[in-house]
Amino acid sequence: MAKNKSFYVCGECGYKSSKWMGKCPQCNEWGTFEEEIEITSAGAPVVSSAVSVKETAEKVYSFSDIKMEDMYRYKTGVEEFDRVLGGGLLQGEVVLVTGNPGIGKSTLLLQVADKYTSYGTVIYISGEESPSQVKNRGERLKINAKDLFLMAETDVSSIYEYLIAKKPKVVIVDSIQTLYNSSLDSIPGTPTQIRECTLKIIELAKKYNISFFIVGHITKDGKVAGPKMLEHMVDAVFNFEGEEGLFYRILRSTKNRFGSTNELAVFSMEEDGMKEIKNSSEYFLSERDEKNAGSMVVPVLEGTKVFLLEIQTLLTESSVGIPKRIVQGFDRNRIQILTAIAEKKMHMSLAMKDMFVNIPGGLNIEDPAADLAVLISLLSVYRGVEISQKIAAIGELGLRGEIRKVFFIEKRLKELEKLGFKGVYIPEANRKEIEKNSNKYKLKLIYLKNLEELLERMNKDGQ
Repeated sequence: MAKNKSFYVCGECGYKSSKWMGKCPQCNEWGTFEEEIEITSAGAPVVSSAVSVKETAEKVYSFSDIKMEDMYRYKTGVEEFDRVLGGGLLQGEVVLVTGNPGIGKSTLLLQVADKYTSYGTVIYISGEESPSQVKNRGERLKINAKDLFLMAETDVSSIYEYLIAKKPKVVIVDSIQTLYNSSLDSIPGTPTQIRECTLKIIELAKKYNISFFIVGHITKDGKVAGPKMLEHMVDAVFNFEGEEGLFYRILRSTKNRFGSTNELAVFSMEEDGMKEIKNSSEYFLSERDEKNAGSMVVPVLEGTKVFLLEIQTLLTESSVGIPKRIVQGFDRNRIQILTAIAEKKMHMSLAMKDMFVNIPGGLNIEDPAADLAVLISLLSVYRGVEISQKIAAIGELGLRGEIRKVFFIEKRLKELEKLGFKGVYIPEANRKEIEKNSNKYKLKLIYLKNLEELLERMNKDGQ
């Protein structure tokens, strides 16, 4: 006789409780518990899929006896996409791709699925669209690969058996929230179902060297829907981002066991699908005047690639007692610190001024090397002085006004030189590194120790 077993699961970390709790004792998140019900036959408890398929004979290897194997990667020929993966998709790798509804996740993955058919069979499993709907989208993307197969199935056990028989090279699952394990009496999308279905997929990937892309939904606050452990289970996590009204999309790596974390690739949304933007720096710096007040360029590092981004600032007289600090694309707390440094070390009176900081293009800057560019942009708009847009700035600022050393300075300078910049403000602390490598730059390198030297330099230049 079957009996019901009810329990509550935290949607963030997977913590189980026999009763509902307002705050999870494990991850300290509020309002994350959801009820789940399992039906088990008397005397036959439900066993996790990860345990039920486990081989009885486990093997233990000596570390010194294990042979090194070459890590073979599948490449799409789309350079930006392959770079985010770390040089290509590894055999047996499991990649989670998340993003807002309608951002283009399915479109991008259908395009790369077509590219992977050059290595063998690729299967696209859709739990959200029928094969004819996927076919219609494929026609628009001009996809007609013979080795690309479509599968409309959500039962993970049926998928498991089919993939073992077919042994494809690459599989796309769209999406993990639509899959279910029939041995569990809970609806698809619950933390338990997501965890168990992902375990099945990971087992397939590692045992049979099948590479997987898993599409994941996100919540209204931008987090991956489902248990937090989902991100820990997979090999890589990519987030597909984009602002409404903008035609480009950003693929950002937040985790990658086999490549660089925080890699970033830019794509444009065209009628026939996603197109990579290789010269992204040039794209983000378009439509700029020769001279501007309140504008400065900084080469920021995202993973292994350098992007040139413009920082814009604007100051207005505050009409209320508390001045506004409106920030788009930059850390607001960092702006508060830089504002305090500007008032203390550069004698700027900002207490009664509204401040607006913007990064055009919708990108977010997390690189601390952008500090100096923000301060110079702020100083120029404060003084009402225009600065040449062929000059950039690199440097992290300390609370004492010192300009600190930044990493990968050579890569940043080469990107500036490639786009025709004539000068750059850089930390004095990087001088030895640059002179040691004896690279001759056409750029004029302006070394600065602190903000006092910056003020002297700008006063000397009439700025």
